[in-house]
Amino acid sequence: MGKKQKKEVEASPKDAFNTLIIESKNMQTVVLMLDSPEDEILLKACEAIYKFAEKGDENKMILLALGAVPKLAKLISHDDKQIHMYATMGFGVMATNSEVRKSIRQLDFLPSIIACLAPDDDVVVHELATLCLSSMSVDFTSKVEIYEKGGMGPLIQLLSSPDPDVQKNSIECISNLVKDYVCRVALNKMNGIYPVLNLLNSEYPVIQQLALQTLITVSSDAGSRKALFQNEGHETLLQVLDTPEFSDLHADALHVLANCLEEAQNVTIIRESGALEKFLLFLAASSFPEAQRHATNAITRSARNSETRNIFHQEGLEKVLVMLLGINNDAVKIAACEAVSVMCASDSSKEAFRTEEAIFQIVPLLTSDSVEMREAATLALANLTTANSSNASAVFDAEGVEPLVKLLTEPVDGIVINAAATITNLALQEPIRASIQNCGAMTAIVEPLKSTNTSVQSKAALLVASLACDVIGRAELRNVGGLEPLVELLHSTNDEVKRNACWAVLVCGKDEPTTAELCKLGALDILQEINLSSSHKNNFSDAAVKRLLDHNAALKYCLTGYLSFDDIITDGFYDPGQIKPSMKVLTLEEHSNQEVNQHRPILLINAKRADGKGRSRGKKEEEKVKEEQSHAKTEEEERNKPWECPYDVLFDAYLSEITRNILPLISTKEQIVALAMFVSEKMGGPISKEKLHEFTWELHIAELKFELKSNIIPIGKIQKGIYYHRALLFKALADRIGISCSLVRGEYNRAWNEVMLVDQSAQDVTGLFIPPTKYIVDLVHQVGSLMRTDSPDAAHYESFTTCKHTPCKCCKQLSWYLDHFERK
Repeated sequence: MGKKQKKEVEASPKDAFNTLIIESKNMQTVVLMLDSPEDEILLKACEAIYKFAEKGDENKMILLALGAVPKLAKLISHDDKQIHMYATMGFGVMATNSEVRKSIRQLDFLPSIIACLAPDDDVVVHELATLCLSSMSVDFTSKVEIYEKGGMGPLIQLLSSPDPDVQKNSIECISNLVKDYVCRVALNKMNGIYPVLNLLNSEYPVIQQLALQTLITVSSDAGSRKALFQNEGHETLLQVLDTPEFSDLHADALHVLANCLEEAQNVTIIRESGALEKFLLFLAASSFPEAQRHATNAITRSARNSETRNIFHQEGLEKVLVMLLGINNDAVKIAACEAVSVMCASDSSKEAFRTEEAIFQIVPLLTSDSVEMREAATLALANLTTANSSNASAVFDAEGVEPLVKLLTEPVDGIVINAAATITNLALQEPIRASIQNCGAMTAIVEPLKSTNTSVQSKAALLVASLACDVIGRAELRNVGGLEPLVELLHSTNDEVKRNACWAVLVCGKDEPTTAELCKLGALDILQEINLSSSHKNNFSDAAVKRLLDHNAALKYCLTGYLSFDDIITDGFYDPGQIKPSMKVLTLEEHSNQEVNQHRPILLINAKRADGKGRSRGKKEEEKVKEEQSHAKTEEEERNKPWECPYDVLFDAYLSEITRNILPLISTKEQIVALAMFVSEKMGGPISKEKLHEFTWELHIAELKFELKSNIIPIGKIQKGIYYHRALLFKALADRIGISCSLVRGEYNRAWNEVMLVDQSAQDVTGLFIPPTKYIVDLVHQVGSLMRTDSPDAAHYESFTTCKHTPCKCCKQLSWYLDHFERK
């Protein structure tokens, strides 16, 4: 825009003051002249100051120092039009200096300047007044004041001025003002969108750019976007995009259109007008990465609406995003990954991305130097592979497993969360899971398990659950020390973390070595504590307890009082009696270290001999001479010898005997009856109910404890056993020869075994399948008899109702015998 010819001041009358020739050296005099009561002097002074100030910032600073600013401010509203004009011009030029603006803000000048925007004022006044307001609008406080003083309306009117300088200054001021929310709303209410759109047809690029910048800002507001569409703004913007000469405006035009995609209704309108297709084409082909980034970000926001997502999918947005993933610009790639992540909420888009080979574009981004890129890429892959096995296979085929596993060790939580989620999705397929394990995923997941970020903890626990579903995965997790931080997560106060940790423990508890380690770390105790709380208990915590107990029959029996037909008693099993869920379960070694006491003995099942390496430490025969010479060293080794479970030679002999005599029997029923008689014989024979209280098993047990100097009694040592001794021995022997039975603990030293038998004769007669019946095996009274669980005879085992003694002399543990015996 060229500078306009300013109006010349009329010639002075003859008797007027002679024309002044003003130089910078007498500028102080000129400033003083601004206080003159004579209009001619004021006019000459204002004109001189305007011309002086126009020459540069140095002159503006001189005028500021001389105090010209407040004097000029007063003259803006002067009655003489020429004084008013030059004062406004001088003030407008002065306001372009930041130091001058600081001084101006102290004055109440805005009403005078805004008054200069009146339609009947001179165009030169309009130009310099809008220049002043444009300069002042850079500062936030001035934005608010211009709006509050009523400057917005006149500025909107001047957007239609025939003078391009006025248009430029006005739109620049408005562009600054609308950065404040109140002004954005005001522009819309004052119908200012339409005149701003009209400026896109200006022949001056600077005006067009300022108009687009204004539209970018106001289109962040829903009301303004609506007004934009009502004025067919999208059509105007498309015309800009369709004009090759306006290539420098394409980026901003894309930005405005992209903002308009926020509402699904707008997307529909743009689509129906054919603008959406053009918009996507411009987006893909644009040579302005910044515009592409803004537009893609807007698409991401818009695609969070399911209706809009569907429209984008129908218009082929997935193909456009894949093209953007190939652009050599990190910001655009990041924006495209984020858009992919959001579009993946639609299954059809997931399929489209695979068809367009988006995954093969994204996987290489996992090794980018940019943290933001790696985070965006992992999020895209996590969403692409969720509930989509084909996409998971595509990630595997694109060799994404190794970089994903490496990202688990990243210090950035977002990357770890996304990588863990993606790997969890991939691990659902067994071949891929093996590859994940081979890349060291279990080692990599240990640190995320120790994270303080609950989202990281949650995803890490979930990943453990997906990788620990086979023996190899669980073994590796144990070996790398992953179980300890996993157990710690059970203490989490975050429900999701706690639930996922319970799930992981449930999966890890599928084999005995892992279960043993988990119990050693206190997992069972924590899980039981969780299950005692109604607010913290969850389905996984309950199932995890059961899973851990399934691989630890001793623990299961002392906590639940029940071993099922599938629970097998193996060597090392011990029964300390029923304990409460909140009590600590001591190991057998811990029990062995206790002093002999009057409490119930710990019954041990163990037919396994020690390996014999304790004393010699596996030394060869020729080394025995040296060992004898170092007797002191041997004694030290003996003291440090690991604790060994006592070997029960009698129980071992029982196994040999029943294998020879009972196992060969033809029917299961015969085996059960024979085994019942065997157990009864070893435990003191049949006992009538009336004489049960005379059976001095308590004294016998006390003698054994004294003899062994231990609270632990091997089951084979017991020659006088009551219900719970016999039931335990029966179960231990039955499990070794394949007789399926349960072990149930009752009250008052009661315990019994249940077996399942089919009435073969009834089945032969009817020819129909008859379900098996549950029986209790009598080991104490009518030894070998089988009682249906619902029969009266079974009640004596299950409850105390049949006993006539009060208190029960036959069942109550007589601590007096123990006291008396130990005192002796």
